[in-house]
This record gives sequence, structure tokens and C-alpha cells, in this order.
Amino acid sequence: MLILAKFGKDKAAVLGALIVLGVVIVAVLAPLLAPYPGDVAASHLTSRLKAPSFEHPFGTDNLGRDILSRIILGSRGALLIALMVVGIAMLIGVPLGLIAGYHPGWLSETIMRITDVFLAVPQLILALALAQLMSPSLESAMLALTLTYWPFFTRIVFGEARRLKVALFIDALECIGAGKARILFLHILPNSISPIIVRATIGMGFTILVAAVLGFLGMGATPPDPDWGLAISESRQYLPDAWWFSTFPGLAIFITVLGFNLLGDGLRDIVDPRLRRSR
Repeated sequence: MLILAKFGKDKAAVLGALIVLGVVIVAVLAPLLAPYPGDVAASHLTSRLKAPSFEHPFGTDNLGRDILSRIILGSRGALLIALMVVGIAMLIGVPLGLIAGYHPGWLSETIMRITDVFLAVPQLILALALAQLMSPSLESAMLALTLTYWPFFTRIVFGEARRLKVALFIDALECIGAGKARILFLHILPNSISPIIVRATIGMGFTILVAAVLGFLGMGATPPDPDWGLAISESRQYLPDAWWFSTFPGLAIFITVLGFNLLGDGLRDIVDPRLRRSR
């Protein structure tokens, strides 16, 4: 209750939570909320590039498809990418961080040096390079993003494991003969969960942004998938006349990423008050 009270006082974090909740609801109910759910692979050339109206609140695209429907349906793909990438990255990075932090030696040094190599290259550039080696698809984008994101979890968990390793309760567990796996996954990991959650929350927003960049560059989702980044890419040749074609998918990306970032910042403030934003 105390944590919820602190979180409730952070207006920015509450706004972020409401945005994220709204995006999740839209994604879950997408087929019901989309005015034209059949516009995924449809084509209505007589209605192409129509300005926003009562019939099409966000206008239509170059094939006459309702942009509002494609944004709503595209929220599913955006959240799926974020959940899959962050989830798999956690499954890879967290165990490696635990092992490297609890077992000093050549294995720890090897893990952390590989981690440093990945972290030395900006994630977006590395993801672009990896995606370029594979055929353009949603799966390729997810794989490229996963391979570039796991080191962030490894670095965080490594620091937490090193800090907790010298704690008195870990010494007590070792004295009574507790197994290393039990210490790592039943004691060190639960005490490291807060920074992991914060990193995962912020990472989901950044993953959605990078996935949109990959889609924009033709290295992610492929037509006729209702992808936000792909929609902006397709709209370039129709600017500035058909401004709505790129504006509304761009706003969807902006609002979603903003929501995850605000929520992540709020959770970070609760986990570590030393990093609290000035208000």
C-alpha cells in the first residue's frame, strides 16, 4: 500500500500507467474496436488518400484502407514485439548476470567481456546490422532486437548479484549448505527483481521505437501487416498533401513509447529514491 501511495503521488508515472493500460486494452480488443477490421489486406482504390472525416476519422492510406483501424490492429504487433523481445532477453540476460556476479573467475570475465562488446555498440545500429543479415520479416526484427537487448539485463543483474553476494544472509545460507542454484534463484534473484522490472518497462518502450525504425527501413514487418513504422515509410511519397497518412501512426508510436518511459521512470523512483526526478 505504501508503494502504491508513493506511485499515486507521481502524476507523470500515473499518466504513463494509464497510457500503457490503454494501449494494452486497445491491443486486446483490437478486432472489436477497429471500425474496419477487414482492412488488413484489403484494397479500396476508389477511397485512397481521403482526408480525415466522420467515416474515416484518421483518413485512408494509399490503398484506401482505414488508418484508424490499421493503427488499432497494429498495436497488437507492437506489444507482441515488445513482450517477446524483452521476455526472451530476460531469459538470456538474467541467468548470465546471476552466474557472472556470483561466480568470479574466467567464466564471469568471459560473460562480462562479451556483454561489454554488445553494449559498446549502440543498440539501434547493432539491430540494424543484424536485421540486414536476415530476410525482412517481423521474426527477423524480433530476433535482432533480442540479440541486442539481453546485455542490459546481464549488466544490471551482475551488479546486484555482486552486491548481494557479500550480504550476511547469503553467508548464512552458504554456512548451512544451501545449494548454489537455490541461493541464486530463490534468494539473490528475488532481491534483484525491482531493477529488472524497471529495465524491462523502459525497454519495452525503446523496443517498440526500434521496431518501428526497422519497419520504416524495410527490415521489419512487411506489407500488408498493419505496422506503425511501415505505415510511416509508405506515407513518405505522399507528403505533405496526405499529412494524415504519417501523422497518426507517428503519434501512436510517440504516445506508446512516452507511456512506457513515464511508467519506467516512476518505478525507478520508487526502487531507488536517489535517482528521483526533481519536481
